[in-house]
Amino acid sequence: MAIFSETFQSKTRLITRRMFILSVIKTTIFISIICRLFYLQISENIKWRSLSDKNRLREWKIAPQRGIIEDYFGKKIAINSQVFQLHMIPEDVSNLEELFFRLSKLIDFDERKKNNLIKKLNKRKPWEPIVVSDNLTWSEFSRLNLFLHEIQGIKPVVAVARKYLEEGSSSHVIGYVSETSVKDLENSKLLRKINIPGLKTGKNGLEKSLNETMIGKPGLQRFEVNAYGKRIKELELVQGIAGKNYRTTLDIDVQKFASKLIKDVSGSICVMDIYTGDIIAIVSSPTFDANKFVHGIALKDWQDLINNDKKPLMNKSIAGLYPPGSTIKPIVALSALENDVVSPDTTTECKGEIELYGHKYHCWKEKGHGFLRLREAIKQSCDIYFYEVARRLGVDRLAETATKFGLGNKVFDILEEEQSGLVPTTQWKLENIGRGWVLGETLLAGIGQGYFQTTPIQLCLMSAQLANGGYKIKPRIIYDEQALQSTAGTWRGQFRQLYRNQENVKFVLDAQFGATNEPMGTSYGSRHVKPEYIFAGKTGTSQIRTISAEERELKIKQKDLPYERRDHALFTAFAPYKNPRYALSIVIEHGGTGSSAAAPIAKKIIKKILDRHQLRIKHQLDLSQEV
Repeated sequence: MAIFSETFQSKTRLITRRMFILSVIKTTIFISIICRLFYLQISENIKWRSLSDKNRLREWKIAPQRGIIEDYFGKKIAINSQVFQLHMIPEDVSNLEELFFRLSKLIDFDERKKNNLIKKLNKRKPWEPIVVSDNLTWSEFSRLNLFLHEIQGIKPVVAVARKYLEEGSSSHVIGYVSETSVKDLENSKLLRKINIPGLKTGKNGLEKSLNETMIGKPGLQRFEVNAYGKRIKELELVQGIAGKNYRTTLDIDVQKFASKLIKDVSGSICVMDIYTGDIIAIVSSPTFDANKFVHGIALKDWQDLINNDKKPLMNKSIAGLYPPGSTIKPIVALSALENDVVSPDTTTECKGEIELYGHKYHCWKEKGHGFLRLREAIKQSCDIYFYEVARRLGVDRLAETATKFGLGNKVFDILEEEQSGLVPTTQWKLENIGRGWVLGETLLAGIGQGYFQTTPIQLCLMSAQLANGGYKIKPRIIYDEQALQSTAGTWRGQFRQLYRNQENVKFVLDAQFGATNEPMGTSYGSRHVKPEYIFAGKTGTSQIRTISAEERELKIKQKDLPYERRDHALFTAFAPYKNPRYALSIVIEHGGTGSSAAAPIAKKIIKKILDRHQLRIKHQLDLSQEV
């Protein structure tokens, strides 16, 4: 009996122990489940809700309206206009080949467009819209809407696109927009953030420089979708914010007038207010139609542009590099006067040529000008006289003055395509060519040849800073209401003077008056006789090659040479002569001489500018009062 009792008690303890262990295990499991549920429901709630919403919700960004660009008077240059587009939602397309076939029957959808669309499909998520065409005709748009119920995955859309109104006259400075490329995304954090299919971005000119402020803030559409990704209903629509508008300093009437004057040649015209630095006109020829780039330029049109020897895509006003030729002579004269190398009475005899160290240096006038003082030398543009001035002055002192007056440095901070040009010095040659400077190079520098490289806008600035009496100005092309500058006699106190003796500046300006308005002056044939239009200027011929002895002996004229071997024609001027207000530069590539090709154009554009002067002044006062 005792043995049975002991055995029973032992088994009872064993069972009790096992039950306890099982209870502990059950309790542990239960607590673990409770903890896990708590973790999932509370701690991970945000995560799982986000994942759920991601499957249930879709967001589409809406391209914002780009800021517009106006001229000084408020005339529109670049605007946004209504266009008809075709969008495709890849995940809604059941049969891609069938869709391509249907589209080819309804719109302009060739093999090239098909291949481009396939490339886009490989880069986009299935629910992200893809722009199939962003410039449908009304007929195409109507046909698509008529058969829309038969075609899955496409959506005709009424949208806006860039449009340029200035007849191509401002294409170089305004620039153009086109579809955002991979390179654009790599170079812009903002574009990567926006990342809207079909978004247009600035490619050059002001459109590129001001792109990030003009592009605006995109809108947002949020939809609820079903398990198959189909949109059920719109949940939210957030309107985008249009980009910033910009007013330029350009007078589009003058811009178009200047563009027409040189439409048949290759060259540039720049016009500047000598007090404010406002760019009135900045034209490059030949030009191009910026509208062709907005929706993707046709291959033939692109090839025509890049294969054109006259380089229509280059903004010659800021990127074309030319020796200044004789337009540099007022600066050479001023530098020599400032450094006491010559005086107005310094006399030199021109016999048509001189010989130094076995080399002959010629004047443009074969038989020479005879004995000349400095004013007559500028007026008649005597090369022999300026060889002598340059010899006495030296290239480094000439370079110092030329640099102060705007040569050899970029004029703007805003246009990426602009070139700096080159004002040579002895140190520059040693560092870049590895040889010492020689006298012959100094002589060539004295007539604006040799290593000298300038842009038309630099020549315009040089002329402006001479015309305003020798004061430094900062050119601008974007109108800034907060930076209105006075032109009523106080402006001189705001700018650094570029001269030592202002009488030297006055002398040089008077000499340019003689060059245009007195017999024997190189631009006398292009003078204005009406007092209100009288201007002063300096012609220049930019040699692109050395004239051979044979050519000199045969007396071959520029017009008899092949086009590509002719010299460039240059002209700088300011107007009106009394109380000057505007400066200009003109470059006609391979035009021959400044007196025959460039100065006559200046005569016409100066009249246009002065006729509009009072209109500009009145508008300036109105804007000042607004501010």
